[in-house]
Amino acid sequence: MSDFAYSVHDAAVRRLSAAEALGERADLVWIHLTSADETARRWLDEEAKLPPILVEALTAVETRPRCDAVNDGAVINLRGLSSETMAASDPLASIRLYAHEGRVFSVTRKSLNVLDPVCGQVAAGGIHDPGDLIAALALAITEELDPVVADLGDSLDACEEQLAPGRSIELRRHVAEVRSRAIGYRRFLVPQRAALEKLAGLPGDWLRDDDRLHLAAASDRAARMAEEVESIRERAALIHETLTDLRAEQIDQRALAIAVVAMVFLPLTFLTGLLGMNVEGIPFAERPWAFAGVVGVCALLAVVIAGFFGRRHWLRR
Repeated sequence: MSDFAYSVHDAAVRRLSAAEALGERADLVWIHLTSADETARRWLDEEAKLPPILVEALTAVETRPRCDAVNDGAVINLRGLSSETMAASDPLASIRLYAHEGRVFSVTRKSLNVLDPVCGQVAAGGIHDPGDLIAALALAITEELDPVVADLGDSLDACEEQLAPGRSIELRRHVAEVRSRAIGYRRFLVPQRAALEKLAGLPGDWLRDDDRLHLAAASDRAARMAEEVESIRERAALIHETLTDLRAEQIDQRALAIAVVAMVFLPLTFLTGLLGMNVEGIPFAERPWAFAGVVGVCALLAVVIAGFFGRRHWLRR
C-alpha cells in the first residue's frame, strides 16, 4: 500500500495526500508512509518537522514491539502478518506509529494485512480519534494472528496422531517447520503483549477509557498467543525427540535382524567352507548321500540357532 492520509472531523472523513494532511486540524489526522527508501525519512524530517529521535524510531530497519511515552504522545511499534514473503526468523511485518492528540504518523517497510480493513473502518466513520485508531490496529493484528497460531497447534495434533517409525523423516521435517514458525512468532508476541499493556496504562487524554479497554483486550489475546506458541515450541521439541527415538528403535531392529541372520549363517559358512576344501580326507566324499547329509546338517544347525535366539527372546521386536 502506498502513502495515504485521512482526516476525521465531526464524523466527516476525507482521504488526502500526506502533504495536504500536514495542515489539517481535526479530531484525527492519520498520515501513513512506506519507508522502502530514504524518501519517508526525508519527508518526516523536512516536511513534517518531527524531532530526529522520532524520525529514527519511525524509520528504523530492525524493530521489536515496544511502547515509549514521548512528550504528550507515544511511539508504538507493533508486528502483524504480511502478504509478502517473510523469513522464518522474522515472520511478522512491523508498523511504527507516533500518536498524540489529534494526529497519528505510521510507517511500514512491508505491506501489513490489517491496513486495508482499518482504512475501511476509518472511511466508514467507525474511528474518530488516535486512541480509536491504535486500538483498532492492535485488535485487528491480534485477531488475524489468533487463527494462525491455532493452526500451528492443530498441525502438531495431526503430527502426534501420525507418529510411526515409517514416517519419521517426513514428520520430522514438518515438525521442524512448525517449531521454527512458533519460535519466530514468540519472538515478537511476548514484547508485543508488554507494549500493549504499557500503552493501555499511559497517562494522557488522547487515550479514552474505551480505548484502554480495547488495548487491554488485545494485550490479553497477545499474552494467550504467546503462551500458546511457547506450548507449541515445547510440544514440537518433544515430538522431535519421540521421532528420534522411533528412528533409533527402527535402526536397532534392523541391526538386530542383520546380526541374527549373520549369526545363523556364520557356523553354516564355516561348515561349508571346511567341507569345500580341495584336500584328501573329507569324510563321506564318495558317498551319494553326502550332499543331502551336509544340507540336512546345515538346516538342523540353522533351526537350532534360531531356536536358541527365540528362547532368549532376541527375535522379539
